[in-house]
Amino acid sequence: MSDFDLFSITEEHQELREAVRAVADDKIAPHAADVDERSEFPKAAHDALVGTDFHAAHIPEAYGGVGADAVATCIIIEEVARACASSSLIPAVNKLGTMPLILGGSEEVKQRYLRPVADGEAMFSYGLSEREAGSDTASMRTRAEADGDEWVLNGQKSWITNAGVSRYYTVMAVTDPDGKRGGNVSAFVVHADDPGFSLGEPERKLGIKGSPTRELHFDNVRIPGDRLVGGVGEGLKIALRTLDHTRITIGAQAVGIAQGALDHAVAYAKERRQFGSAIADFQGIQFMLADMAMKLETARQMVYVAAAKSERSDSDLSFFGAAAKCYASDAAMEITTDAVQLLGGAGYVKDFPVERMMRDAKITQIYEGTNQIQRLVMARQLLK
Repeated sequence: MSDFDLFSITEEHQELREAVRAVADDKIAPHAADVDERSEFPKAAHDALVGTDFHAAHIPEAYGGVGADAVATCIIIEEVARACASSSLIPAVNKLGTMPLILGGSEEVKQRYLRPVADGEAMFSYGLSEREAGSDTASMRTRAEADGDEWVLNGQKSWITNAGVSRYYTVMAVTDPDGKRGGNVSAFVVHADDPGFSLGEPERKLGIKGSPTRELHFDNVRIPGDRLVGGVGEGLKIALRTLDHTRITIGAQAVGIAQGALDHAVAYAKERRQFGSAIADFQGIQFMLADMAMKLETARQMVYVAAAKSERSDSDLSFFGAAAKCYASDAAMEITTDAVQLLGGAGYVKDFPVERMMRDAKITQIYEGTNQIQRLVMARQLLK
C-alpha cells in the first residue's frame, strides 16, 4: 500500500455507501416527512435496514453480526441520516446500547444479547442520563441494591432514545452509595417486560421526531445477577469508554444531515431563477455553497479519522472522538441553517425538507455529550 492510500476510503466502503444510499433513497427518504409530521417510529426504515443487515452492522460475526468496522458503521449512519435523521438512530442507538456489552460484558452476556440484535429481533437502548444527572453523570441517583444473587433497581433515566421500541436497555445504577464517586456505579441489562419497569410519556421534540424519546422508571425491578455488564463498580468506566466510540456515530449522523441539506440547496440553486438567471450563477450564492461544502468535507474527514481510531482503540481516541462529534454537529447546524436561508421562503416551509434537517441537526450538538462537554474532554486530553 502506498502512503497515499491512507487518505482514501476503501473500495469496499465505497460499495457499502452505494448500497446504503440505494436503500435510503428507495425505502427511507419517501417516508421521512411523514415520520416527522406524525412523530411515528419509522417502521418501514427499520424493516428495510434489518432486511439489508444495516440495522446493527457493528456486531461481530462471532455473535451473528456482519462485523462491520467503525468506519463502515459511520458510513451507514451517514447515508441513512442524509435521507432521514430519525431512521439513522436505529443503527446508531443499537451500537450505543450494545457497546457496553462489547467492551465489558462476559462471553455469556454477549452471546445472549448480541445475537437477537444482530438478527433484527430486538433493539437496544442506553440508560445513563437522569433529570438531575445530565452532563454530571457521576451524580446519578438510580440505585441497585444486592439481594442475594439478584439486584433490585429503583430510580429513573431521562432522554432515552428509542425507548419503547427497544427490547433491552443497558442501565447504569449506583451499587455502592458510600463508595468513591464514579467508582460506585455498575451496568445492568434491563428487559422491556421486567416487572416494575415502565416508561414515561414520549417527549414532544424540536426534531428527530420519528425516534421516540422517553423516561425509564424502575420500581423495585429485580435483575438476575447474570445480567451485570462487567464487574461491580465498573459501570461508569464502561459507560464513558462507550461514549468515546459512539459519539463518533453522532458526528456521522450530523454529516449525513448536512449532506442532505447541501444536496437540496445545490439542486434548488440550479433551478431557482431570479433577475433572469439561475441563482447558482450569482457569486454570493456560490460562496455560500462553497463554504457549506468545505465545512461538510472537513467534518466528514474528522469523523472517518476518529472512526479509524475507534476501530484500533488508539490512545488518543477520546480527543478525536470528541473533536469529530463537536465539529461535525456545529458544522451541520451551520450548513442546514444556510440551506434554509438559501431557499428563502421555500426553506421555511415543509414543502422542502431543509427545515426538517435544520431542526434535526440541533440535537447533534446536545446528545451524547453537549458540545461544551466535548470541549472539556478535548481540553483534558490536551492538558494531561
